[in-house]
Formats: sequence, C-alpha cells, structure tokens
Amino acid sequence: MNINATLIGQSVAFFIFVVFCMKFVWPPVIAALHERQKKIADGLDAASRAARDLELAHEKVGQQLREAKAQGGEIIEQAKKRGNQIVEEAVEKARVEADRVKASAHAEIEQELNGVKDALRAQLGALAVGGAEKILGATIDQNAHAELVNKLAAEI
Repeated sequence: MNINATLIGQSVAFFIFVVFCMKFVWPPVIAALHERQKKIADGLDAASRAARDLELAHEKVGQQLREAKAQGGEIIEQAKKRGNQIVEEAVEKARVEADRVKASAHAEIEQELNGVKDALRAQLGALAVGGAEKILGATIDQNAHAELVNKLAAEI
C-alpha cells in the first residue's frame, strides 16, 4: 500500500475516533469532572462553615464559662454573707441567753441573800433575847420570845 492512502485512512479513523469520543466518551467524563468539582467546592464551603461554627462555639463556651465563674463568685459571696449573718444571729442569741442566765443568777443570789439576812436576823434576835434573859435572870415565855424576835427582825 501506499503511505498516503494509509495515512489518509488512519487520519479518517482517528477523526471518527475523536468524533466518537467527543459525542459519547467526553460528555460523561466532563459531567463527572464538573460533579467532582462541585462536590469539592461544596466540601470546602462546608469545611469553612464548620470552622466558623467551631469558632462561634468556642466563643459561646468561653462566654458561658465566664458567666458560670461570675455566677459561682456571686453564690460564694452570698454564702459568705449568709454565713456571717448566721454567726451574727448565733452571737445575738448567745448574748440574749447569757443575759437571761445572768438575770436568773442575780435573782437567785438576791433570793439567797434575803434568806441569809432573814436567818441572820432570827439568830441575832435569839441572841439578843438570850442575852436579855441572862441579864434579867428570868425566863421569858415562848410566845413573848417569838413576838420579840419578830419585832427585832423587822427593825434590823
């Protein structure tokens, strides 16, 4: 064969092959490439959105953490105030109880003092009557003696 005819036959076959590829092979390949390109672009957009969402989440967590710390500080401050208030109430109750016990003790001491004074008056009266009896050398009857003791106790 002739080189020219072979070359023309090969050129026609190659042209038919190129037309066949352009009609039947390239459209699905191009469509697949466009679809892949779109998926990659969507993936990159989703990644950037996810990065922004992550950043917003970090900021939100930081803000919530600051709020929680502030709230914790307020709770601690309130607890300290309440603790001080409870201590002050306990001190006041103790002071009131001490005043009550003190007043009760004063009343008891006063009562005992009055009892001791009465006993002392009675003994003093008995001594005075005994001394008067010895001086007079005579016995005084019991009724007169009791009356005399009561008068002396009242005077003292």
